[in-house]
Amino acid sequence: MSDNNNKKLETNNQEFKEKESDNSQNIEEKSKDKKETSIEEKLKDTEDKLLRSLAELENQRRRFDKEIKDAFEFGSFNFARESLAILDNLQRAKDAIRNDKDLKINKDLEKFIENITIIEKDISTIFEKNKIKKIETKGKKFDPNLHQAMTEIEDEKSDAGIILQEVQAGYMFGERLLRPALVGVSKKKN
Repeated sequence: MSDNNNKKLETNNQEFKEKESDNSQNIEEKSKDKKETSIEEKLKDTEDKLLRSLAELENQRRRFDKEIKDAFEFGSFNFARESLAILDNLQRAKDAIRNDKDLKINKDLEKFIENITIIEKDISTIFEKNKIKKIETKGKKFDPNLHQAMTEIEDEKSDAGIILQEVQAGYMFGERLLRPALVGVSKKKN
């Protein structure tokens, strides 16, 4: 019996080893599959992260380009606004000279006013070259985005809200308002 038992034990042992071998092969195959899928997943994740990083870099580059463009375009905005005072003062000087009783009798008055006008035109030309343009006002409909009403003028001939008088010229810097035009706006008589 002992031989029989030994043979049975050996057979059982061999069967057990075969099953164990099969199980370990299955485990190895499953492990390989997991490793392959996890490597593929890691590759996809890495590729996705790379694409997102590249997109973010491109967006950041565009933002910087726009900021640089805006800095060049509007960097001189304050200088341009303050330079408008030169044109205003030249216009005031012309008006004051024309209205001065003592200067009206001066034979060189017209030449002097002509020279001031030439300077005004030169400055206006420089402004236009740098995208600074005067806002047209007279006869136009009042626009609160471009104009600032200083007074209302009763007028039966004009519709309400039409600009009749320009107190101070307004200017645009490209598409941006540099200074609103100060205007007198019509209103109907009561």
